[in-house]
Amino acid sequence: SFMNDYSEGAHPRVYAMLMKTALEQNTGYGLDLHSDTAREYIKKQLKRDDVDIHFIPGGTQTNLLVISSFLRPHQCVIAAKTAHVNVHETGAIEATGHKVFVMEGVDGKLTADLITEALDYHTDEHMVMPKMVYISNTTELGTIYTKAELTAIHELCKRRGLQLFLDGARLGSALMSKYNDLTLEDIAELTDVFYIGGTKNGALLGEALVICNDKLKEDFRYMIKQRGAMLAKGFVLGIQFEALFKDKVYVELARHANAMAERIAEALRSSGYEFYAPPCSNQLFPILPDEKIEKLEKDFAFYRQVKIDDRHSAIRLVTSWATSDENVELMIKALENL
Repeated sequence: SFMNDYSEGAHPRVYAMLMKTALEQNTGYGLDLHSDTAREYIKKQLKRDDVDIHFIPGGTQTNLLVISSFLRPHQCVIAAKTAHVNVHETGAIEATGHKVFVMEGVDGKLTADLITEALDYHTDEHMVMPKMVYISNTTELGTIYTKAELTAIHELCKRRGLQLFLDGARLGSALMSKYNDLTLEDIAELTDVFYIGGTKNGALLGEALVICNDKLKEDFRYMIKQRGAMLAKGFVLGIQFEALFKDKVYVELARHANAMAERIAEALRSSGYEFYAPPCSNQLFPILPDEKIEKLEKDFAFYRQVKIDDRHSAIRLVTSWATSDENVELMIKALENL
């Protein structure tokens, strides 16, 4: 399967720590020593002691929680058309009473110019007020933001009084991309709130939400509880992030996923195939003839992303921290045989 990067369970380090602590008695609701230790590991990576870190079960819950908590009833969030909050969350954001105002992104990314255009479109109290910008890194098309791009968006948000929220469900893959020039420290400096995805990078489940803006920190645990995202056994999340951030496991897993994708991307390039979006991370979007896609589907699982024309479609191939050399070789041989 190249369907997604959360088909497998968790990295053995995670299971080992969960087993080691299985009979411990821990404080609930994320107030345990393991969660505190994980927070300290992450703060060390960020080189920041002034951030609040909360462990949330999943990405959609995190997005819903952040947007619904930080926006007033008349305010909206700006996002790319392909954004997860627009396409893949069953209207979760709108269900909280907040509009997602979408712009046609560039390879899945927002730009400062696009955000400015969205702001200029909203002129008075007869329209929703844009107050937050939502971006994801990597994007839904596997592309990444450069430091210059993120800085430009950050500066615009500061000038126009907007909150900047970065969805990091696949942040590990973004940081380990060979095209990346951002660090975790940069992201903490350039956003108001972001999260580090565990579900798609070696954890059983869980995201580490980092609140950098002091104005957004107050009463946030109340929001977590009210939205149903506070686990009684919150230590289960803390233990996993402790395992992933104790050494360099988190980045090593993301590096592996990217390396597996790069091998497939090179095989596709060598065979003359083009891509719907530039290959940057562990998500690939090659454009193939429909008849060849049908042949691939006999042996491999993946998504058809978008119809290109009457005879061609773009598919999505995703590698993970657990993708094996053997399966990559099988895919490469299958592509060559096409």
